[in-house]
Amino acid sequence: MSEKIQTLRDSAAMRWTALLLLALGMFCSYIFMDILSPIKDLMESTRGWDSTSFGRMQGSEVFLNVWVFFLIFAGIILDKMGVRFTAVLSGAVMLIGAIIKWYAVSEAFMGSSLETWFNNHLNWQPIASWLDILPFAAGMPASAKLAACGFMIFGCGCEMAGITVSRGIVKWFKGREMALAMGSEMALARLGVATCMIFSPFFAKLGGNISVSRSVAFGVVLMCIALMMFVVYFFMDSKLDKQTGEAEEKDDPFKVSDIGKILTNKGFWIVSMLCVLYYSAIFPFQKYAVNMLQCNLTFTEVDPNSFWASETLTIYQYIIMLVVAATAFISNFMKNKGAKYGLLCVSILALICYCYMGYMRQSAESVFAVFPLLAVGITPILGNYVDYKGKAASMLVLGSLLLIVCHLTFAYVLPLFKGSTGAGFFVAYLTILVLGSSFSLVPAALWPSVPKLVDAKIIGSAYALIFWIQNIGLWLFPMLIGIVLDSTNPGVTDPTKYDYTWPMVIFASLGIAALLFGLYLKVVDRKKHLGLEEPNIKPE
Repeated sequence: MSEKIQTLRDSAAMRWTALLLLALGMFCSYIFMDILSPIKDLMESTRGWDSTSFGRMQGSEVFLNVWVFFLIFAGIILDKMGVRFTAVLSGAVMLIGAIIKWYAVSEAFMGSSLETWFNNHLNWQPIASWLDILPFAAGMPASAKLAACGFMIFGCGCEMAGITVSRGIVKWFKGREMALAMGSEMALARLGVATCMIFSPFFAKLGGNISVSRSVAFGVVLMCIALMMFVVYFFMDSKLDKQTGEAEEKDDPFKVSDIGKILTNKGFWIVSMLCVLYYSAIFPFQKYAVNMLQCNLTFTEVDPNSFWASETLTIYQYIIMLVVAATAFISNFMKNKGAKYGLLCVSILALICYCYMGYMRQSAESVFAVFPLLAVGITPILGNYVDYKGKAASMLVLGSLLLIVCHLTFAYVLPLFKGSTGAGFFVAYLTILVLGSSFSLVPAALWPSVPKLVDAKIIGSAYALIFWIQNIGLWLFPMLIGIVLDSTNPGVTDPTKYDYTWPMVIFASLGIAALLFGLYLKVVDRKKHLGLEEPNIKPE
């Protein structure tokens, strides 16, 4: 018997359409989040940034969320105003921040009176650079300072969008395929990382003329698209509320005492610590990954007149990448075994083809672009497993183990293959794919566990608190890694000659801490019966 359709939420097509709108918005935001990461070397050579300036600018994304507690206010706004209003607001805020960041790195800013002002101001001297909480410091180029201002505003909207999307998925999928939905949303959003790695250098080097502002302008256009996706979702969500008569976000006003209920929950704190440790070992790493590969792999110069150096190759690479992602993702939903394994074979062959093209292109950004591809294929599997079998806490432990192994490989194994081009590329590809797959364990296992820990009426605030705690790591570690990189490479002026051993060890240490918290979470879950190892969908 087919499911009786009473509301949009009861229709599988409609609720997955709502998910697609939210996921596309996050897809665009993920691209802009790392838009400068694959061109760190160009920022140093064309704008005079060093690793410390780069790290401070990247860490500024979450500065207001952490130190002005904007994420807490975002959670209150979400609980009081609802998903659709907060989604559109977050899209508008992201777009404003993106435009400011674009202007900061544009040629129009260079030589302007605003550049003069930033050169003469915000030159604070910290007692110790690693103790300074501010994203500004003496010696930073004016463009980095203004870019940090824009990135702060963007970060407010991006993190607001993150908790809003999570709340929206709970609203549309609770009691249904919630872990699968969350995992699928994150799989699509993470394709933004690969898209960024492919197209940011493409636009920066388009036509043989270096212009970093073109890359950021590409991101601004995508943020316009994200806002449009959230506006369409606004009307769809509004229709759902009219059908159900629900207004739960406004019927239960937010109270300060609600935060106390969340903060006294031991399971909530363990999940929060897992989140901050795990995400701090991934997102800050993404910002330095391309430069790390430039330093640890041996690249040979490609004939500029050959096919492998052509701009057309970028389009072919991206099409093949989409084939990898689409066939791997769709295979999860095929009931016919022949079709399922056929799609998987196509996905594997396309992945091998992409890796070969990246090798022939001799491009670090092409190598790291495979990061989310394996995750796209296995995230739905993991989400479906959590929905029907459980074991969310165990998956977090496994993800932490993979995280440790991958970062230690980058620290100590990959440098051994410098000079051996083929072997080095193979190790890099394999490690990046495994790291990406470990990251897929988090959305499939961690985020669907939050509704099991807190009451439904304060779930927006719970997500906001988790994101706030997570943002402390996302603020600290990009800045810390930049400082460590400069301090451990004194006198190094070539951005492709850095020693990345200590930054990778720091990331591996975060994985070790996450592993310990994951094991502790399993113990607490067993004693307190939190239900984290139980399936989301109970058999009738």
